[in-house]
Amino acid sequence: MNERRIGTTRRPGTALPFSDERHLQAHQFLVDEAYLLDSQDYETWLSLLTDDIRYLMPVRVTTARGAGFDTTPGMAHFDEDRYSLGLRVARFATEHAWTEDPPSRLRHYVTNVRVFDTGDPDELVAESAVLLFRSRGDVRESALVSAGREDLLRRDASGVAESAGHWMLARRTIAVDESVLRMQNLAIFL
Repeated sequence: MNERRIGTTRRPGTALPFSDERHLQAHQFLVDEAYLLDSQDYETWLSLLTDDIRYLMPVRVTTARGAGFDTTPGMAHFDEDRYSLGLRVARFATEHAWTEDPPSRLRHYVTNVRVFDTGDPDELVAESAVLLFRSRGDVRESALVSAGREDLLRRDASGVAESAGHWMLARRTIAVDESVLRMQNLAIFL
């Protein structure tokens, strides 16, 4: 079996067919998540994250072909856990969230979704491409961020009737397509 390692997740090399129920569920999760982020319903978004979430966006660098790396080791725009993500969300509700006052207008376009069976019936790996459009205020130019994401989705086994059996985000590794981000700040989630 062809395996490759990207970010923090190990997965088989063959994607599930688009007609596979798990692919459809993972795709639905990503679309629903994008809706929550666009509508800035961050409290509900947090409820989709596992307690051991790792949310990582390494710093990309431009290197010669064959260098063996395209990120700066040990450096990341984001390397967060549930606690730090919760603090960021809580800060949006305070007067100290000046980077998002007025709030950005966001649109996440999620496409090229491929889902992989990890061998564990309660986990899936989903790869996707995301394009984020962000507009803020009336005088600044809008910004675009293009990235690839690799997500580890885990079935919720909490036993809570409303969420039991639903997928939750356990890991996200974001690979932006530019080494220099053309955005005023990163007070948003990809």
